[in-house]
Amino acid sequence: MKSEPARKETSREQIVRNNYRRLVERVASACERVGRQTSDVRIVGVSKYVDAVTTRLLTDAGCSQLGESRPQLLASKASDPALCDQSIDWHLIGKLQRNKVDLVVKLGALIHSVDSERLLRAIDASAKKHAAVTRILVEVNCSGDAEKQGVAVDELPSLLDVARDCSQVEVLGLMTMSARDGDTSVVQGNFADLRQLRERAQQSHPQFPLCELSMGMSGDFEIAIAEGSTIVRIGSLLWEGL
Repeated sequence: MKSEPARKETSREQIVRNNYRRLVERVASACERVGRQTSDVRIVGVSKYVDAVTTRLLTDAGCSQLGESRPQLLASKASDPALCDQSIDWHLIGKLQRNKVDLVVKLGALIHSVDSERLLRAIDASAKKHAAVTRILVEVNCSGDAEKQGVAVDELPSLLDVARDCSQVEVLGLMTMSARDGDTSVVQGNFADLRQLRERAQQSHPQFPLCELSMGMSGDFEIAIAEGSTIVRIGSLLWEGL
């Protein structure tokens, strides 16, 4: 009796490569449905779930934009031998405390989570010290969820006023997270609100590019793309099956 051939295991490299390929295809399809160019949307691979060696599998698959929630982990990965030879654009997507600002500024990371005057001024001071211009996004709490970070919608104009006085900070746009338990219409509304806020801010604060909208994660990025997202922050979809 002939034995069945051993089942071939799919390598970790293949799993990550296939996950990333499927994500790129889904982003392209989402863009096509609303008449946008795929190049209009950047995928930031959120690597907080895995170590540096595993993260390298994602950069080898073609993802050059990486996001971390914690400054210490971002700094650690950026200097890790598995990644330090890669051309990576780093993103700090989680809460940033003022005593960790130097870590992020030195790496030239795009900071997605600026939500207060004190943090904004700390970033500006650090950037001056390091002779840098730091790129930021203002995080807005469009859902009104008390558990979420972000400046209140009606406080955005005053924070942008403060940013005008910060010579070493460049405000590239806005960021938000959708309601935790919202249905599709609620999520869509949160993202539409951010887009409309950006449009108003572009008129009231023309000195800032405000070209970026960071919105959309693994569960809602296609809705975000339909509402104008330029950066989607994807974590769990990239690491499925490991």
